[in-house]
Amino acid sequence: MIGSPLKVDEPFNADELTAQVLAGGGPRGNGIQEFMTQQTRTFFAQLPYVFVGAVDAGGWPLATLLTGPLGFVQSPDSVTLHISALPDAGDPAAMALSPSHEIGILGIDLSTRRRNRANGHILDREPLGRNGAGGIRVAVNQSFGNCPQYIQQRAIAPSSVAAANTMAPRTESLDHLDEAAKDTIRTADTLFVASRSRPGVGAAYGADISHRGGRPGFVRIDGDVLTIPDFRGNRYFNTLGNLIAEPRSSLLFVDFESGDLLQLQGTAQVDWSGAAAEPFAGAERLWRFAIVRAWRRRAATPLRWSFVGYSRTTAATGLWPTDTRPLR
Repeated sequence: MIGSPLKVDEPFNADELTAQVLAGGGPRGNGIQEFMTQQTRTFFAQLPYVFVGAVDAGGWPLATLLTGPLGFVQSPDSVTLHISALPDAGDPAAMALSPSHEIGILGIDLSTRRRNRANGHILDREPLGRNGAGGIRVAVNQSFGNCPQYIQQRAIAPSSVAAANTMAPRTESLDHLDEAAKDTIRTADTLFVASRSRPGVGAAYGADISHRGGRPGFVRIDGDVLTIPDFRGNRYFNTLGNLIAEPRSSLLFVDFESGDLLQLQGTAQVDWSGAAAEPFAGAERLWRFAIVRAWRRRAATPLRWSFVGYSRTTAATGLWPTDTRPLR
């Protein structure tokens, strides 16, 4: 019931529970744990990249991407992750990965469409040395897997893995969306959203990063406001629950062919009425993101991916009424 006392060991925070009520019901069960299974620990170690939801000095979430050679993410025990990578100096999240800061981590293998999440806080940060022993050490408070829905399958270029962390991209700061940024969003079939909960006691509170997918054009652009359909998922409502109390959030768009990154900060508002989502096939609700600031970083990641195919759930969704582009 909304407003009921929340147990410290409850896997969902108060606003996630409220979101589940507003959406007509939560999950039938949950796989959220306060530790990582061996399978999850092995999965992270096999990735050359992870998506990160950080929190800057002003309390704003920031979504970014960290890369490294295979094995750059290690788990010495079930509640600790060591990431041997740091954002480059041009990344707006460069100083956000600091000790005691909240962090959300999303490991996603686009080639197999598997994904796992780990949320917690940063224990310490060390500069990267020649032996690569630096990076950040994270205390994991929550860990859970997600289904492969709406993840487009992509194959990573083998030669790009070895080149990770060797480039210093130029950062362009934007106070509004220019045409190049709009083109990036118009053609995107994937985005990543970083959010954070209100302050609270327990593992269910803190930073988070999650994935959203759809057909190219699924994000509508109206000036500097983006409208994003919310499709049926695991019904945890980690992101939308956080947005109830803390609308500040961040979006990340990746150009998988060029390695360009578009990072946005803004405020989000969820429209829980089913009527608002009716124009978009497959959507249960909509949320709007008003952009406050943005950064474009050309070739910010050395990794490159080639498109393989859409997930079946993505292919079953629609487009905005004015958009008639076919699936490729």
